[in-house]
Amino acid sequence: MSDRPSYRGTLRIGSGRRVLDLPLIAWLTVIWVLLWGTLSWANLVNGVLVAVVVCLAFPLPAVDLGLRLRPLGILRLVACLLYDMYSSSLSVTRQIFTRGPLRAAVVAVPLRCRSDLMLTSTAVAVSNVPGGSVIEVRRATATLFLHVLDADDPGAIAAARRSVWRTEELVARAFGTAEDIALAARPAPEEEQSP
Repeated sequence: MSDRPSYRGTLRIGSGRRVLDLPLIAWLTVIWVLLWGTLSWANLVNGVLVAVVVCLAFPLPAVDLGLRLRPLGILRLVACLLYDMYSSSLSVTRQIFTRGPLRAAVVAVPLRCRSDLMLTSTAVAVSNVPGGSVIEVRRATATLFLHVLDADDPGAIAAARRSVWRTEELVARAFGTAEDIALAARPAPEEEQSP
């Protein structure tokens, strides 16, 4: 039995370990056609043949990124990010023009999901919102270190943490596995410790 997992988009060849990754074949075919510069039936057929030969001659190990695309979750994530970008940019602009020097702080935010995909996606989503940017990701503890403006207000620090946890849940519901979604739905780490 092969140690290579079976996932959608693959086609097994015989009883051996040869597996054709259909998205990879499509991508290699597109590259072939682009290299020739002309979309024709001959280039398309030759591209598919070359891609199949390359995949059979140089098989890649199976990699499951844990990526699941959920259209409704992606729409919710995009809508929330756009709203956060708009409201945060207004808030940052107001803080700059109406107040004196701002005290910034670096806040550690432990995440519930520990997969590399969830850590990276959450960090990128959080960094896209003005007023808080990720300055470090500690993979071993699944912790984001966030630069936060207006650190004089303890409520702002707590709100920044809640915002990261909300973004983590939205990212999990957009791209994560069922396990990621279950982890992200759990209470936040600091909420678990409070009496």
